[in-house]
Amino acid sequence: MKSDIRVCSAWDAEHDGPVYTLSDSCPECGADAVNSAPAPFDPTDPHGEYRRSLKRRNRT
Repeated sequence: MKSDIRVCSAWDAEHDGPVYTLSDSCPECGADAVNSAPAPFDPTDPHGEYRRSLKRRNRT
């Protein structure tokens, strides 16, 4: 899963705070930009279907 918002990979060494961007490189220092957050779920989770169905059942 790819996110549109990226963060500078060298922000802790180069900048005072995280530098967010939509491009593949940092606009300030030129370092590579990486995904800013991990995916909220794993699409290959073998038990994900059961967990989601249990959540739906308990909502009512």
